Amino acid sequence: MALENSVFPSRPDSLSLPVEGKGEGEEVQVATEATASTGVFNLSEELGHVVTTETAPSPPASASVNRSFASKLAEREATANQHRKKTQGAEKERGRFGWARARRKRQRYVEKNGRCNVQHGNMRETYRYLTDIFTTLVDLNWRCSLFVFVMAYAVTWLFFGAIWYLIAYCRGDLDHLGDEDWTPCVNNVNGFISAFLFSIETETTIGYGHRVITDQCPVGTMLLLLQAILGSMVNAFMVGCMFVKISQPNKRAETLVFSKHAVISLRDDKLCLMFRVGDLRSSHIVGANMRAKLIKSKQTQEGEFIPLDQTDISVGFETGDDRLFLVSPLVISHEIDARSAFWDMSQAQLEKEDFEIVVILEGMVEATGMTCQARSSYLAEEVLWGHRFSPMMCLAEGFFDVDYGAFHHTFEVDTPSCSARELSLAAARLDAHLYWSISSRLDEEPTLASQATKQLDSGSANSKGGEPTFIVGEMTDIQEQPGLGELNGSVTTDQSETEA
Repeated sequence: MALENSVFPSRPDSLSLPVEGKGEGEEVQVATEATASTGVFNLSEELGHVVTTETAPSPPASASVNRSFASKLAEREATANQHRKKTQGAEKERGRFGWARARRKRQRYVEKNGRCNVQHGNMRETYRYLTDIFTTLVDLNWRCSLFVFVMAYAVTWLFFGAIWYLIAYCRGDLDHLGDEDWTPCVNNVNGFISAFLFSIETETTIGYGHRVITDQCPVGTMLLLLQAILGSMVNAFMVGCMFVKISQPNKRAETLVFSKHAVISLRDDKLCLMFRVGDLRSSHIVGANMRAKLIKSKQTQEGEFIPLDQTDISVGFETGDDRLFLVSPLVISHEIDARSAFWDMSQAQLEKEDFEIVVILEGMVEATGMTCQARSSYLAEEVLWGHRFSPMMCLAEGFFDVDYGAFHHTFEVDTPSCSARELSLAAARLDAHLYWSISSRLDEEPTLASQATKQLDSGSANSKGGEPTFIVGEMTDIQEQPGLGELNGSVTTDQSETEA
């Protein structure tokens, strides 16, 4: 019943974008005495941000002081943080002996930078990694990848260099170094170092011309063919791994940013969960698609405990709003309806909940054509109730200017603290009250019609007594005068007509 009598908050004034941009050096004046008493500042024409302060009245300023927008914003954030710390300190949990203890912070499933905080342990089938050796090498970090790259070439060079040295040693080429009548397998190979250099020249196809193989060594010819083939395979494999690792699209996700906080406020008279996403590069993400998951442990009716259960959060899949044209920062909205997981969640219950919202942005990189995925997450304490994102776009001369300095900024708005279910019930009761009030008025119309009929009957009775009766809005019946009758074929209709 309290919800029926509650007054729903009205929408704030429309936020108009400034047409003329100002320079960076200009400053914004502080609000006057009237605005300071209400606790709300005017709309900033520089960046298009709505700046609000505490609702408590402040003492009137004696004179207007010039302050920058950043200083006012820092002061507002400091005041909000102090208020939040006081609120959190007052609502700390109590221990066994009544001592206050801090709430245990939830372990993230996905970090803010998108890294999944999951480690696989006790894996016995490690041979499966070798069956896909290419993907295994690509997934290695850069330190290990560079080490494998260097060792792959160094080992092959040393291996074939040792074989060339072994051939020269077995044929006796090292014993006939100065003999001009002796034809060695490889000219100018007089030790292991020279054999190693010949191996490098053969595999890399340098060919300095000082060390060459002769036609008197068929084993050397076969070894030369084998090293050339294996060297080409090593080059293709290692260069391919390095190319794929360099062109991986996960680095493109570094320029896709998400807001630090998610907010819950009214949008079109409905509670909505919102967060902001933006792209810092001028090259766009083709076919950007947004998804959201609710990570929360639950227990079934049969008693089964499901840790980290994943539930879909609709961000416009039915209407196509999940497909984004990410040219400028966008606010992604989830309408809290009867199918939402936040249907029964109020502001007080939100502070006690333990969940994580994982948001996923997928799309194709315009420059490379590879699929990219960016991830982030929001814990329960990172969801701000009764806040809205500050506008960050203004109209400049010939283009739209986006200020990423206000990407994470939010401001408080009037939002009911009840759940979406209670808000819907209150709206339904209000509609029902209006419906029954209108229907009761419609029921009163037959009563008015019967009263009008009675007045007509009484008027006709009075007219029979010789007195004329007039009803406003109705046609008067023609009454005959009882004492006159018909005279010369004319009929007297009413006393007023005879008098006329």
